[in-house]
Amino acid sequence: MKILATLAVLLSFQVSQPTALPHPQAVQSSPAHVPHGKWYLAESGHAVYCYGPVKVVNDPLNGMQRVATFCKGDKAIVPLKD
Repeated sequence: MKILATLAVLLSFQVSQPTALPHPQAVQSSPAHVPHGKWYLAESGHAVYCYGPVKVVNDPLNGMQRVATFCKGDKAIVPLKD
């Protein structure tokens, strides 16, 4: 009986050894740099999302005109509806 008790105690010591758990990778909640833009109403009547500032430019045909810069899509400058 002593042998079984000794064997049980020895086995419990082997099982109770803590195992090293892998550390979870730090999850990044947001990307490092996310460009924040704003929605504008273009002169064509469509909504456009632009990242840059709104500027006033001198248009030879229409005179002074407000434009949004760095817009998503194929246009860098979009004339805005006033």
